Amino acid sequence: MDWLHAMNEAVDYLEANITEKLDIEKVAKLALSSPYHFQRMYHMITGITVAEYVRRRRLTLAAQDIISGEKVINVAFKYGYETPEAFTKAFGKMHGMSPTAARELGASLKAYPKLSFHISIKGEKDMNYRIVDKESFIVVGKQRRISMADGKNFAQVPAFWQDCMNDGSYEWICEKAGELGVFGVSKDFDKYKDEFNYMIAVENITEDLPEGYISVQIPAAMWAVFESIGALPQAAQELTRRIFTEWLPSTGYQHACAPELEIYPQGDMYSKDYRCEIWLPIKK
Repeated sequence: MDWLHAMNEAVDYLEANITEKLDIEKVAKLALSSPYHFQRMYHMITGITVAEYVRRRRLTLAAQDIISGEKVINVAFKYGYETPEAFTKAFGKMHGMSPTAARELGASLKAYPKLSFHISIKGEKDMNYRIVDKESFIVVGKQRRISMADGKNFAQVPAFWQDCMNDGSYEWICEKAGELGVFGVSKDFDKYKDEFNYMIAVENITEDLPEGYISVQIPAAMWAVFESIGALPQAAQELTRRIFTEWLPSTGYQHACAPELEIYPQGDMYSKDYRCEIWLPIKK
């Protein structure tokens, strides 16, 4: 597949330029996609972000340099750390020891190997979807900054929902919900900080908003809409992974760089029969 070859070309470029500043635009171009699409695909397929992959590979190679006898300060600057102290802290977090201790005979270090993509599209379960064209619309609700580093988003998003349920925000949002229900909106993905904004929101409210609520315009887009059946958050998270690792690679669509939507109708979200929808903005 062309996309598979392109993804591996992008990884080869990362490896060849591992000591240079990450140029995500250049990497994404090699992957025949936008920076937004490439980073979302990479994160969903590998379970880590591009920046996290680069960080782990640098620290793996740095350990080899340290063992070979290179000075800590030289290795730190080689792999993009501004100070030896910052490098030592990052090195210790990954390897569990200081760079100096890594030189000792018998030191047990961690190695993160170069990735390559060899994906089998299994298709063990049906993925029913429909294509929807929707004009631009407004959503209002609560927003929180979410980190994708080390998969934190899979815990932070459910925690945000729980906080809104505890403080009464979710009840207010539900009272304003329209025909579609309550939205989960993922947007404003940062190219270098592995972060994005997540909203719990509803559509088309014109009244004045209480303190702490915001209004955001969702652009007109073509959406691939998938139905999730099962208890949250596990069912929706698993479906999202399958969309990125199975559906997108096999259809020729790309992420349209607009917000991603989750649509939650009223009902028992923890029921095995609960139905919600994932809306992915797409383009050919």
